[in-house]
Amino acid sequence: MAKKKTTESAGQNEAAKPRLYTTLAREASAEFTEKKSLFIGYAAPTKTEQDALDFIAKIRKKHSDATHNVYAYQLNGGGIARYSDDGEPQGTAGVPVLDIIKKSGADDVCVVVTRYFGGILLGAGGLVRAYAAGAKAAIDAAGIVTYENYTEFKLVSGYSEYQKLEYELPRYHVKVDSTDFGGDVTLKLAIRAVDYDNFAARVSELFAGRIKPEITGERFDYE
Repeated sequence: MAKKKTTESAGQNEAAKPRLYTTLAREASAEFTEKKSLFIGYAAPTKTEQDALDFIAKIRKKHSDATHNVYAYQLNGGGIARYSDDGEPQGTAGVPVLDIIKKSGADDVCVVVTRYFGGILLGAGGLVRAYAAGAKAAIDAAGIVTYENYTEFKLVSGYSEYQKLEYELPRYHVKVDSTDFGGDVTLKLAIRAVDYDNFAARVSELFAGRIKPEITGERFDYE
């Protein structure tokens, strides 16, 4: 049996990850059949190249009996971009998968599209469309999110104010990390950094300054 050929393309520098970027929400998969060939697309957020290689190895192990396990990944704003046709005709598999990743707008993404050959040749155009469809289905299943700077803060209120305060939280898309019902109600919260001042002003207005947010930290998160 002829050895499978791997084609790779890589950027020259690993650019620093931006403080606001779009990536996948979770690992996911999707499958479909095209002219009796089964295609299974897998997508995952991968922060490093080693994460991507580990994900590829996991799928290859899971589908060691597959005809092809085509992959592509993009990291660090396109600073790293690699793909493999895994034995399919050059340019008909890995490149379409990488193109779909780029078009999605998501970064730090790895996609593997597994194919079980069904006995009917798809032709070059058919392969391009099938692998692109497998990549898109997997990315759609994973979901795309944009990470932003969030401000973490604490609020302490009496039980009489808590119900009114609880009503305001979803209006400002505040994340509730924890709620402690002790002598008072202590809430550990997080909000998009750009929205913090408006929410703090609303709390001050609502409770005439009796309840004041206390900033406790910051993090990178998404809605």
